[in-house]
Amino acid sequence: MTGHEYMSMEKVAGKIAGGFSSSSSSSSSGSDDDTPSHSKSLKPNVYRLFGREKPLHQVLGAGKPADVLLWRNKRISGSVFGCATALWVVFELLDYHLITLICHILILTLITLFLWSHVSNFIDKPPPNIPDAVFPDKCVLEVASIVRYKMNQALGLLRHIAFGSDVKSFLAVVCGLWILSVIGSCFNFLTLIYIVFVLLHTVLVMYEKYEDKVDSFSEKAIIELKKQYVEFDKKVLSKIHKGKLKEKKKD
Repeated sequence: MTGHEYMSMEKVAGKIAGGFSSSSSSSSSGSDDDTPSHSKSLKPNVYRLFGREKPLHQVLGAGKPADVLLWRNKRISGSVFGCATALWVVFELLDYHLITLICHILILTLITLFLWSHVSNFIDKPPPNIPDAVFPDKCVLEVASIVRYKMNQALGLLRHIAFGSDVKSFLAVVCGLWILSVIGSCFNFLTLIYIVFVLLHTVLVMYEKYEDKVDSFSEKAIIELKKQYVEFDKKVLSKIHKGKLKEKKKD
């Protein structure tokens, strides 16, 4: 075998070896690329409370109210929380009345503006510029339309539950109203609103912080409640339906 033939054989062997190495590397890289996607597809779906598929901030509207409730801006949220607490202290602890408070605020405002407008000539300062406050018709109509729609929706839901055949929803609404009546008998209306306000500003933030743990615990609790409801359905609700059917057959 000549030197030229030997060199050509080495080149052919090198090309074949390079082809095998590139194909093996591509196959290994392809398998590596497939592995993460396969693992992603095998990743179990995490249970979220109330079956939500979006983050809590988006569920709340992703606007300024959601920012306030979730303390995105601590200064604004703290100011809102402080104002609500001050109003509750004034009305509940100090036994102040709403009409009296409004009248006192208006009296102080009018006296301040009156004195300022008359003293401004002597102190060489311009009088206060008070803009015209007018409620636009469009804004009032939109609010009224939203309230009307929500009220009609709530009445339709109550009518559906009262005359429908969904026993589960009926029992849930009755239990919820009964619990609300018990809570309402323990607190007056203002205190109840303040408690709801405090819960919205604390529970939502804590839930967003520990949502994985809360969702896991709630999943177990809901599974247990479903088991108890199945047992209740077998022992109580199924017998009620059977009794009604027997009476119809006798008639």
